[in-house]
Amino acid sequence: MSETAGDPHGSGRRMTLDEAKRYVLDAARARGIAAEVLGSRARELTARSHQQRIEQITQAVQGGIGVRVVVDGRMGYGYSEELSTAALDWMLNEAIDNAHLQTETDKFLPDGTDVGRHDLVGDGLAAPLESKVRTALGFEGTLREDKRVKQVMFASYTEREGDVTLGSTQGAEGAYRRGVAGVMASVVMQEGESLKQSWDADWVRDIRTLDPAHTALDFTQRTGRLLGARPLQTGRYTAYFEPKAFAQLLAAFWPMWSGRSVREGKSRLAGKRGERIASSLVTLIDDPLLADGLATRPFDAEGEPGRPLTLVDDGVLTNFFTNSETARALALPNTGHAARHYRGVVDISPSNFYVKPGAGIRMDTGVIVAEISGVHAGTNSISGDFSVQALGLWAENGEVVYPVENFAVAGDFLTLLMNISAVDAALKWEFMGRMAVGTPTIAVTDLSFAGV
Repeated sequence: MSETAGDPHGSGRRMTLDEAKRYVLDAARARGIAAEVLGSRARELTARSHQQRIEQITQAVQGGIGVRVVVDGRMGYGYSEELSTAALDWMLNEAIDNAHLQTETDKFLPDGTDVGRHDLVGDGLAAPLESKVRTALGFEGTLREDKRVKQVMFASYTEREGDVTLGSTQGAEGAYRRGVAGVMASVVMQEGESLKQSWDADWVRDIRTLDPAHTALDFTQRTGRLLGARPLQTGRYTAYFEPKAFAQLLAAFWPMWSGRSVREGKSRLAGKRGERIASSLVTLIDDPLLADGLATRPFDAEGEPGRPLTLVDDGVLTNFFTNSETARALALPNTGHAARHYRGVVDISPSNFYVKPGAGIRMDTGVIVAEISGVHAGTNSISGDFSVQALGLWAENGEVVYPVENFAVAGDFLTLLMNISAVDAALKWEFMGRMAVGTPTIAVTDLSFAGV
């Protein structure tokens, strides 16, 4: 086959993702092969400010196309970042060869429909580069206005934009574009002999809603309040998890709700649908269609349309995240949570995953957990155990008395969910790349704190 055979204009130029997708699907159909093609292109721009000068401006673009095929019930994958006909032919052959090497013969591709083309960005990231540079410089400048700031390690403006296109021989067809913009920084603050270093970021869908001055002031206020901290005495206290801290825990333990984990015997929630697993104050929702959601998407990596999913309803386990394979294996509906990078295999992921806001919190005596660290090493989503380092504030009778440090928070995540005694009314979001996690402040009774 000639090098230009897949080029609709016969010019030998590199194909677009949509053209490459059509070329591969046509080639698969001609060979009687069931195939699904996922193409994506990601762009990231960063303007980094240091000592009130732009230290670095970077823009990176990465993309490619991946195919998965089913041959006699066996599934194989291949991918290419070169969109020539020769590279795409090689990719399809590689996927077919990989399928022949597999031993499982019950694989399939789901039937699909045309889910349309969706632009979720519009002009949300449209601004001159000079304006984005000024955003980074202004952000650092406002951080430095607080005299307790001894060093700004970095302050930056970043935007991420992605295009996704999907198609299959089974009828799936669709595309979307989405993006976010944000400011992020790492600072060192000092008061007397007390030093604290912290990192934070604020992300939005539309650059016009970004408020770097407010973010900088909020960042220095939240970090500065931890200066002069005292060691916390070991004990069992009521914990008041601020949104940033609880979002990290929820992100670490979401695999407990993954249909793949359930199927593989790696979730303690297996067999508990319809049972109470949390306080009646807890409702967990994932909504891929959330207006202004940081991880909003119209369909998943298999072309299944997105829709809101309630996983825990007033404390009762109602659903798991599934894709087509886990839904069939567990005899459950496909919830549309297939996730896949063009270079990888199909997995499962949340989108906009959040705790439904509650009636509010009336703070009493306990520990306000402001920041946690060591989450990757200190959490186990299979057992549910966690032990993480933390910083926070000691409160008595609803009033903050002093900051505390040198302590760890430990326990069992499902027990923690059962012991939630109040959920605040204000929801805040943390962007974590493929997913976003939203949570209000959460009150948990009788939690173990290991201090001095």
